[in-house]
Amino acid sequence: MARIAGVNIPTGKRVEIALTYIHGIGHKHARDICSSVGIPHERRVNELSDADVIQIRETIDADYMVEGDLRRENSMNIKRLLDMGVYRGLRHRRNLPVRGQRTHTNARTRKGPARAIAGKKK
Repeated sequence: MARIAGVNIPTGKRVEIALTYIHGIGHKHARDICSSVGIPHERRVNELSDADVIQIRETIDADYMVEGDLRRENSMNIKRLLDMGVYRGLRHRRNLPVRGQRTHTNARTRKGPARAIAGKKK
């Protein structure tokens, strides 16, 4: 089991797919990392040598913000919006959609399950 950026990546999968288990690395970044290190697309994680794993680790540390640092930066950005009191911060504070979506009928994921209103029947 290879451990990269504090995450145990699955051994049976292709390297490109396994790297996406790291928070902050999607398909494109995983493909870029594999091509920069020189790993073929079909290679699986259990076929990697220790040198390959070290190269991947160094590439990720040098070029990408992943896992804890990325989560911390995202939470600090949201906290900054909350402190400034801008509209987006207020939407975060009230746990409502932030990017202008309608909330009259939708937004159940963000608002939670619908609550019944007393005396609503007509």
